[in-house]
Amino acid sequence: MRTIATYSFLTVLAALWLVPVLASLLTAVRTMDDITLYGFWTIPRELSFTNFNEAWAQAHVSTYLGNSFIITIPALFFTLLLSSLTAYALARFKFRLNLPIYFMFVAGTLLPFQILLLPVFRLANTFGIYNTYWALIVIHTAFQMGFCTFVLRNFMRTVPSEIFEAAKVDGCSEFKIYWRIMLPLSLPAMASLATLEFTWIFNDYIWAIVLVSKQSLMPATAGLATLRGQYTTNWPVITAGALLSTIPTLIVFVFLQRYFIQGLTLGSGK
Repeated sequence: MRTIATYSFLTVLAALWLVPVLASLLTAVRTMDDITLYGFWTIPRELSFTNFNEAWAQAHVSTYLGNSFIITIPALFFTLLLSSLTAYALARFKFRLNLPIYFMFVAGTLLPFQILLLPVFRLANTFGIYNTYWALIVIHTAFQMGFCTFVLRNFMRTVPSEIFEAAKVDGCSEFKIYWRIMLPLSLPAMASLATLEFTWIFNDYIWAIVLVSKQSLMPATAGLATLRGQYTTNWPVITAGALLSTIPTLIVFVFLQRYFIQGLTLGSGK
């Protein structure tokens, strides 16, 4: 009896979770006239798939998606590279400031990014990178490094030190130990982080509207928000564009969902 009640409760929750998804799909294939006449939560009288073409071509979703990739891929690369180097140093070497530096990275992950909006905005202006791709690449790299360093440092500490001592005896330099031994052994953790970070950076909205005001440079999340009109808004086109923008994230999740689920618990054991 308890099992039936549990499954029923979970089924209801899953159905509730799917309501916004279904509403988005229905809105994307309706016409604006149909929504204006009968409202959002009604059975569509007319279906149209031209909204996807209009969103892709006229609403510049193709440009916004390209911008998202231009920002996400370098930010992801630099985040993983720099955090793996930092984590390697913190996991491998014992020095006086090891723990304070580690706690500084952990504390950075707990800092609400809302209090950093104005300082980062002024900093971007000072360095002359406001309204460029680099503003978003740099802030995503810096902001995500704390979490990645925290996870990778804990993962690297589980690698037996005898492996590195043997490599050292064979004359391997410290950088070669990192590049040829530690990095291949850390690939499962790196893949999990890459999946999580791709999703977070690709779907970022706040930093995109704070650090970029040129419409031609905006990623998909911020670019779609600019499609809202002052008096009227073409909701089917915006919804169609939003659904198109979710495709890259869905592809990443489908192919790397095993690493995504692992990443949710990675670094929690130690």
